[in-house]
Amino acid sequence: MKRAVKSYSAWQLGAPLYMPGNRRDILEIANGEKYPWLRSMIFCTEDAVSSAELESCIKYLGDCLEDFNAATPQYRFIRARNPEILNRLLQLPDIDKIDGFVLPKFTDAVFDAYFAQLQGTAFKIMPTLETKEVFNINTMTALCQRLLESDLLENILMLRVGGNDLLNLLGLRRERLSTIYETPLGHIIAQLVTIFKPYGFALSAPVFEYLDDPFTLLKEMQIDLAYGLIGKTAIHPSQVPTIESAYKVNHEDYEMALSISHTEAPAVFKMHNAMCEVATHQQWAENIINRQQCYGTKAEVSIADIAELSFK
Repeated sequence: MKRAVKSYSAWQLGAPLYMPGNRRDILEIANGEKYPWLRSMIFCTEDAVSSAELESCIKYLGDCLEDFNAATPQYRFIRARNPEILNRLLQLPDIDKIDGFVLPKFTDAVFDAYFAQLQGTAFKIMPTLETKEVFNINTMTALCQRLLESDLLENILMLRVGGNDLLNLLGLRRERLSTIYETPLGHIIAQLVTIFKPYGFALSAPVFEYLDDPFTLLKEMQIDLAYGLIGKTAIHPSQVPTIESAYKVNHEDYEMALSISHTEAPAVFKMHNAMCEVATHQQWAENIINRQQCYGTKAEVSIADIAELSFK
């Protein structure tokens, strides 16, 4: 079957559903028969799979790949456990039916081990920043430079931020009713944004681990967007509508973005009681337009509306 022709942008991933690679209904999800509204998914062979289950997980994924529908519009990724497991995954028949790989615990030490195997392939990649090196601004700056110089730069769809792994390194877990920005990671996320985003890298928003608190999830997402983070991973299907509804664009913002992007726009103008300056707001405008093309516009969505979406 002919493979679907896809365009790739970080916004198009929506809220990727994260699941163990040995989940029994992977084939139904991958082929859009279950949760057909999903935009993307990540099959994990790392933290979500025990060492004892790893061999059977890889075999199971290989068996499922044979029956993956190559024409599905959904985006499908596998989270490799390490470079050695990536090598084994790349040798599976029909591995080209997936869109790419999430590369966990990504550091300078494993850079070549991962990237050498992916050289010359069309796979999209999402390195994950989740080790103690993330806390070192000089190390992250050097990693950014290596990525910029890599032949695989165009394959990098986004950099994922592993919030729970980073909190674990600090011996912490976020408290209920608290956003990730109310932990020591708030400063670290801001640091990663200022290191990587000026050079064109998209960064994902960390996972929100509580399934019964859509209110705090919404609050956290408002800050995610203020920090320029996208692609928040869902750990349960009930989170997907909440996350993707938050990506809808305010109508006034969309109107301003269109006006700023207009070829005949004045250098500075007032709109919706805000200053719009083409020179300094152009990237923001492009981002808003990209979001709107993926998720549409909204007037205002109340917290009650979000709660209703979450538990449908």
